[in-house]
Amino acid sequence: MMKVDFITLGKLKEKYLREACSEYEKRLSRYCDLKICELNPVSLPENPSAAEIENALSKESDLIFKNIPKDAYLIALCVEGKGISSEELAQLLNQKANEGKRICFVIGSSYGLSGEVKQRADLRLSLSKMTFPHQLFRVMLLEQTYRAFKINEGGAYHK
Repeated sequence: MMKVDFITLGKLKEKYLREACSEYEKRLSRYCDLKICELNPVSLPENPSAAEIENALSKESDLIFKNIPKDAYLIALCVEGKGISSEELAQLLNQKANEGKRICFVIGSSYGLSGEVKQRADLRLSLSKMTFPHQLFRVMLLEQTYRAFKINEGGAYHK
């Protein structure tokens, strides 16, 4: 069974988002060994300077690097990343599964990810050019991961 990791900065606060994530986690358990690692983002003042943001992202990257599984194919979620279709994500997951690779998605804090994390990534991925709350984004990425497995299975979920 393929191993899939989500490393996220921040915890889910809203009950409806926790319930949505739980539903997709339950669905994904049929297709992969899913592990979600929630890390605490670095606290910043209300209007942080560019230097404060850069320092926080650097500290967060240290936490991220400590939690990336060895030999994982790292996918960094970032706005400037490559946009792919659900079918292309399914192909990527299938390819990495056939290679015996573990997938690790990284969702940064509200200020994104450090350049170091983006450089280490095997793929920089963007789900949209739009901006979404990070907590909702986790639900969306879980859903797309589930959709990818259903596509690979040939199921009717993806029409």
